[in-house]
Amino acid sequence: MEQGDVAVRGATVQFEPRPDDKSYNLARIEHYVREAAAAHVQILAFPEMCLLGYWHLRRHPADRLRALAEPLAGPSISAVRQLAADHGMVIGAGFLEIDEQGRLFNSYAVCMPDGNVHCHRKLHAFEHEAISSGDSYTVFDTPWGVRAGVLICWDNNLVENVRASALLGASILLAPHQTGGTDSRSPHGMRPIPAQLWHDRRRAPEAIETALRGPSGREWLMRWLPARAHDNGLFLLFSNGVGQDDDEIRTGNAMIIDPYGRILAETWKAGDDMVIADLDLSLLPLSTGRRWIQGRRPELYDILTRRFGDEREPRAARFATDSVPLHRGPHEPTA
Repeated sequence: MEQGDVAVRGATVQFEPRPDDKSYNLARIEHYVREAAAAHVQILAFPEMCLLGYWHLRRHPADRLRALAEPLAGPSISAVRQLAADHGMVIGAGFLEIDEQGRLFNSYAVCMPDGNVHCHRKLHAFEHEAISSGDSYTVFDTPWGVRAGVLICWDNNLVENVRASALLGASILLAPHQTGGTDSRSPHGMRPIPAQLWHDRRRAPEAIETALRGPSGREWLMRWLPARAHDNGLFLLFSNGVGQDDDEIRTGNAMIIDPYGRILAETWKAGDDMVIADLDLSLLPLSTGRRWIQGRRPELYDILTRRFGDEREPRAARFATDSVPLHRGPHEPTA
């Protein structure tokens, strides 16, 4: 489709889901859909796994996960699908999917106004040994002449995934997460947010908001997230959990980023919130990253698809404690 000089109104939500409480979490989604509809939002992003909760799932046995999971056509996504149709809105929400073979996926359903649903399965799932990783990208047309894509949490940390989505035509990337405040193994990575700061948030809001903006929240995001939008010439809707997530505190930081890596709207509120911005599609054609992509030299990039022999499945890579060697793969002499 041709992209005209028009704007699409986007919004992204952060909220604190209740573990395994689908009714409550769906009610929060309905609340923000109504708010978004009143503000004439066209594309609305909710967080990863927001219909069920996230980090506590690693403690469940596989049978419990299968009991909680739903197929794409199950009641939870059917309810979101109806909301999208009722309000003429594109709505994305995260859920635990079970397929016809009984396999589990960390999935994200994007419900379209016409009743269609696009489902992205997290490419790098590590939450539970019973949750499988997906094996395909998700890019689709929207009613407003612009293509959108989905990458879930760690999918966005690997630069190849965002570039692949851009090459498939995505100009708006929905980026649902459950991140911030994690116990990183990297010496200068994120650190846990003290739970007491969250519990005292109403009495001492400045303390928790400072933590959410700090090196385990917004500052960490600023090291890499705007570059994903800038380098690929796309808008990015970052949606995240906030608050208590099992034994960690999620940092929220819901934000919308333009194709130049500029933040159009954001929040560091210590609570459920939504941010809204108009995505000016006229910024896309001459954005720096989009122009640079035309200078690609694909003949040089075969190394990106070559196996070095030290690859690990996502759980092993995520929870590894050993250092990564500085020199990887076979040495190839230069000419």
